Amino acid sequence: MARRPDLMTIYRGHLIHVTGRPTLGESPGALVSEPDGALAVDAQGRISYSGPWDAIPLELALDDVVLTKGCIMPGFVDTHVHFPQTFTTDAFGGGELLEWLERCVFPAEARLSEPAFADLVAAAFVRRRVAVGTTSALVVGSAFPAAQNALFGRTLQAGLRIVSGRGIQTVGPPSAATLLTSEDDAISLARDEIARWHGRDPAGPASEARSGLAQVAVIPRFSLSVTTETLARIGDLYADARGDGVYFHTHLNENDRPGDGETQAVRDLYDVECYLDTYDGRFLSGSRTGGESLLGRRSILAHAVHCHDRELDRLAETGSSIAHCPSSQLFLGSGTMPWRRTVATGVNVAIGTDIGAGDEWLIPRVLNDCYKVHMSEDGAAAQALHPAQLLFLGTLAGARALDQEALIGNLDVGKEADFVIVDAAAQPGFGESLAAAAERGAESHLFTLLMGMREPAVIGVYVRGRRVSARED
Repeated sequence: MARRPDLMTIYRGHLIHVTGRPTLGESPGALVSEPDGALAVDAQGRISYSGPWDAIPLELALDDVVLTKGCIMPGFVDTHVHFPQTFTTDAFGGGELLEWLERCVFPAEARLSEPAFADLVAAAFVRRRVAVGTTSALVVGSAFPAAQNALFGRTLQAGLRIVSGRGIQTVGPPSAATLLTSEDDAISLARDEIARWHGRDPAGPASEARSGLAQVAVIPRFSLSVTTETLARIGDLYADARGDGVYFHTHLNENDRPGDGETQAVRDLYDVECYLDTYDGRFLSGSRTGGESLLGRRSILAHAVHCHDRELDRLAETGSSIAHCPSSQLFLGSGTMPWRRTVATGVNVAIGTDIGAGDEWLIPRVLNDCYKVHMSEDGAAAQALHPAQLLFLGTLAGARALDQEALIGNLDVGKEADFVIVDAAAQPGFGESLAAAAERGAESHLFTLLMGMREPAVIGVYVRGRRVSARED
């Protein structure tokens, strides 16, 4: 008997997601935890049903059913990860951010100038994403076009989503010399990357650029890696490309060591009132306007640990997002993003691994650090994040930051079927603790799931309803 062309694939398991379009504060009330749930995916990779198994529409009764042993969750979204640092996690730099960059990162990233090595790194990067269920990622790319081509190509070959752009650097220390370009080359290479990869799907250009699995971002590494001329010309480039859905991504207020930390160095170099001014077009002395603002709906700034209130308010006002990276902030001693003060402004906050200063690829491991660091803030600043808020940070908030909330981020009907299957039994000892937590209710179950999950528990990763995999070569 011929298979019906409209046949659904129905995944039966414990359905867990944050439904609708809630704020962070509203996410506990939007938590769905359906122990005997069903997710129906149509032939185009969209979700046709999401809910209790016993309420599934009768017309789906004859369709294919895939029984899972565990939890069905939205694919994880990583809003800040460095492709050229795939092999640089846990590198000893003997210091904080600026020392680590000069001693460890710049020399390691220079190795990607060799195309064969860059392809090897790209293949490893994609394999790690698949292994940990990161279906969407905002990736700080390599300075080298061949490396970026390998990254985009390998990612689309596997069937994952990616937003990336070459790391733009026009100035830097001797250890970064190989990564530097002229002002002209910085802009022309960024334009070429947008033309080649923005809006691409595995089979070619998507019908609408914003819906393609591959998207491009304009990414100056940080303000210390560029000049006022670079920022002015990036502003002009982004003003032209913004309407096509191109992203802006960079670092902000990561390290504030007294005397010579990153934030003070930026303020001193540019003679501005605050770090964010350099990305808001106000990069001339005295925070005078020198170009176009780079902030907006598709602008994501990593870290934001040491922001002034004015900076947080401006991020919220422009619809920009923060990629919160607690694991890497611990590793580099950068401090703790003040949770209550930051989220009180209404700015969207999502989670980022920040591989390689961050050394956890699995988003729930970063959420584990997130919970702990904010529980450990001083006095009344301490905050115990709700389990649904943690899940929100690693899924729906990330989709919102990437301006793809209409497509992905939860398991609502009509969205593209990006999801992971998590089997606690595949992780030694985890099944028993998770079962015990489930006896105390859905919130307890989700908390233990997120805090205790390790890589072996991720047994299936799907994008647009298609199981993704990565070649081993």
